[in-house]
Amino acid sequence: MLMQAAPYPTHPDDCAATGVCSEPILGNKRRSFAAHVSALLLKRTEMNAILDTTPNAVFILTRDGITRCNRAAVRMLGVSSLNELRNKFGRKGEGFLLRWPKNLLPLREEERPLTRALKGERVTEVVLAIHAETGEEITLRVTAAPILAKGRIIGAVGIHSDITWGKRVSAGRPALDPERPWFGPPDGPGQDEDLLSLEKARRRQVENDLHRANVEIQALKDRIQSADTYPFQEINHTYHFGEVIGRSRCLENVFFRVEAVAPQDSTVLLLGETGTGKGVVARAIHSRSMRRNRPLVMVNCTALPASLIESELFGREKGAFTGASAQQLGRFELADKGTILLDEIGDLPFELQAKLLHVIQDGEFSRLGSSRTMKVDVRIIAATNRDLYEEMRLGRFREDLFYRLNIFPITIPPLRDRSEDIPLLVEYFLEKFNRKLGKNIRNVTNETMGHLTAHAWPGNVRELESVIERAVIISQGATLQVLDHFDHPNPPRPQDETKPLVDLERDYISQVLRRTNWRIEGDHGAAHILGINPSTLRGRMRKEGIRRP
Repeated sequence: MLMQAAPYPTHPDDCAATGVCSEPILGNKRRSFAAHVSALLLKRTEMNAILDTTPNAVFILTRDGITRCNRAAVRMLGVSSLNELRNKFGRKGEGFLLRWPKNLLPLREEERPLTRALKGERVTEVVLAIHAETGEEITLRVTAAPILAKGRIIGAVGIHSDITWGKRVSAGRPALDPERPWFGPPDGPGQDEDLLSLEKARRRQVENDLHRANVEIQALKDRIQSADTYPFQEINHTYHFGEVIGRSRCLENVFFRVEAVAPQDSTVLLLGETGTGKGVVARAIHSRSMRRNRPLVMVNCTALPASLIESELFGREKGAFTGASAQQLGRFELADKGTILLDEIGDLPFELQAKLLHVIQDGEFSRLGSSRTMKVDVRIIAATNRDLYEEMRLGRFREDLFYRLNIFPITIPPLRDRSEDIPLLVEYFLEKFNRKLGKNIRNVTNETMGHLTAHAWPGNVRELESVIERAVIISQGATLQVLDHFDHPNPPRPQDETKPLVDLERDYISQVLRRTNWRIEGDHGAAHILGINPSTLRGRMRKEGIRRP
């Protein structure tokens, strides 16, 4: 119902009766406001009618996400309302995957037409997508443009037109009579429309035939150029889990465990060899958690010097030590309300493990040089390539910290245990480095793929990625040329009688302790013989796992 303004008094008697002075200007303003509201409502009704009757999917996007869409849009995405669309596909619809033709990777966020239009571009692109209602792959012509108000971009509108040549489109076409001429006089009253429809149908049929012929020619051309090439399967969402790619049984178990733990706030311990993708799995967990809109702070415990790791993790006050000229926030403060990844947790110094345990238990810590206790809300993901049970046995890793971290362990399998995933990874890396290096390499010979799948890959996925990037750089043409040699796995090296320095030190300390009957202090104690402080010796014994029998 449209609002209408109340009449205003214009006669002096009316003014006296009502106690309101004659204000025709105010009345005009009220009538003007009501008319303005009525016009806006009418325009909105007309706009909704236009949007709902158009067969093209229309989306309106602002900085806050998709604010309006029409019926064709919700049908294409298989939802019933705008709220369901935002919940299922994300605030900006980023879950509705688009990809370039002949490209298996989905468009990045900055490549999507609506995102580009929101930055001021006028975009017309042809992309591929999956129609959620029919399950068919469709070809969309997306036209997107910014919405301007007083010269400022306030949003973007995108029109998605289905231009697919397929069964769903061709099923509704009228059957054509080959004997009937294309042009000619109408056969009777009302035949003009029939002749026009026939002409349009014939034109569509010719275009369809030309399209099919072009596809066949291109297929034959590719077949001739890429004889004896490995038949890649199309990578789809079944094989993708964020940046983790694979379809092997052992990796399916990883996917299942990630899906189970991601929505929770439980601590996760990622185990696996170097290069298996523990950091990628950590990002997949964070992106599927309730903290995905908060930062993921990554800390490599090996890369930080032992003397600085405490201030890096927990922060420091000005003057806490020599050279601390300013206050510094620690990684735990930066990750507040988010997630922190402690990579190579097995290399964390023994002295800091107790402080980390306190943070995990109580969410509290103190900056270096400060007596004030700070509280943070952080989800912890730890990763290591070490055998933590062996580290505990040697006294290098605290048992209580291990049991706090080992709430939900996930073991990432090495690449040699999932060789069936190598073709998928090769195709993924080909697309990645084609885009990065401006190449167009599409083919891999069966011989090359056989060498790649037979290799043991001691460096796991990281090594494979390096090999593919190196091959893309040197390859000429459309076929990948791998110059690395994978003739035979490396033979086992003979047992070397020499020991690492750390083992020699541990053996020597044990020998001196046995000689002194495990006496540490005094003139005849082990500390005096070794030339170190007794407390330092006790710390070394704890770190090396040296215990009196």
